[in-house]
Amino acid sequence: MKEFLHDNRVYYNPIEFAMAHIGGTWKMPILISLRNGALRYADLKKTIPHISDKMLFTQLRELENKNMITRNTFVEKPPRVEYQLTEKAEKALPVIDQLTEYGTALMEEVGIG
Repeated sequence: MKEFLHDNRVYYNPIEFAMAHIGGTWKMPILISLRNGALRYADLKKTIPHISDKMLFTQLRELENKNMITRNTFVEKPPRVEYQLTEKAEKALPVIDQLTEYGTALMEEVGIG
């Protein structure tokens, strides 16, 4: 395969490019948490209690920059912010579901499921 450049980064295959969008420890759990609708930061944090505030904030920004989620600010007192999936992220959910099934099977295979 040939290499290609996007956002000043060289990618060598489509999997590497896809993982830049949804890969890592936290992005997929965040996307899964948002699959049923928009959530506020505190509610999202409750769905992933073992993530630090700094990491959640960083991952939300990265997902927003990759157009995987939107951040909606409501001008209220106090201000309210909600995060929700974009159409681009909705397309990734079946892939995430397959990875979840595969990971579950691997865990069962080694006796930790």
